[in-house]
Amino acid sequence: MNSRANRVVVVTPNPALDVTYRVDRQLVGETVRVREVLHRAGGKGLNVARVLHTLGVGVHTVQPLGGDAGRWIAAELHRCGIGCTAVEIDGATRSTVTVVDDVAHPTVLAEPGPGLTGQDWSRVVAAVRACGPGDVLVISGSLPPGAADLGELVTAGRAAGARVLVDVSGPALLDAARAGADLLKPNAEEARRATGTSALDDAVDRLLELGAGRVVVSDGAAGLLSAGPAGRVHQPAVPGVTGNPTGAGDAATAGLAAGWVAGADPATALRWAALLGAAAVLRPGAGEIDPADLPELSARLEVPTTRTEPPCLLRPC
Repeated sequence: MNSRANRVVVVTPNPALDVTYRVDRQLVGETVRVREVLHRAGGKGLNVARVLHTLGVGVHTVQPLGGDAGRWIAAELHRCGIGCTAVEIDGATRSTVTVVDDVAHPTVLAEPGPGLTGQDWSRVVAAVRACGPGDVLVISGSLPPGAADLGELVTAGRAAGARVLVDVSGPALLDAARAGADLLKPNAEEARRATGTSALDDAVDRLLELGAGRVVVSDGAAGLLSAGPAGRVHQPAVPGVTGNPTGAGDAATAGLAAGWVAGADPATALRWAALLGAAAVLRPGAGEIDPADLPELSARLEVPTTRTEPPCLLRPC
């Protein structure tokens, strides 16, 4: 992996062969005819990478891969022109099946992924150390069984001079905050669950207190909340967008990373996140956008609102 400036390195700790079934209607306990089948190199990080590649942003991927599915993913990334560092493991890369009908929320069947040995995880960390100054490191998705503290990846990226953006859930989100990730990007439910709080502002405060430089929370149709030491910004979602929401959060993460690489200010990067999230909803598979959709979506996007007061002034500390 050759180091160069203005590049995004995306780590997917638990990649998957993504299979999307499009059906007329999801019915539990009955035979359902599949109308369309899509196969993708998947996992949240690879969804992010695919969106960045579509935008023409220089992107390189790092992920543990094994078995036939792992080999298929590596070949698919190569075919698409996306750089790939495949950390070879003995276990077989998992599959994820998503059932979409444009009526109900998609049903996702996600295998847990192969267990990683300590040596496997060390090789993933070593690959991250190949980042350099000017790079943006994105760590996105679940951790496979046997993976060590996610903070190791954050620390390795920051030590290499990269800015680190993390989109994970559960205890790993707290680990990333403690390791000083420059930006955390959970969704609202992930932020609340990880911190054990019911109010979103409280969850964001907790992540900042633990050491995160900034937190951007996606909340579906409610839009995006960006919070840091200087205050908070709410970016409304693009109104009237319907379709497949699977992968919309990953597209939003890609928007934030693209903004960093381009040197955009935080408000502009947040706007890009909202636009790309909406564009992803319009596409049938996760990790897809059509750049032709962006001008019309941009015309419908509202201006963000800013709160500059420290959080503790908004309510009793």
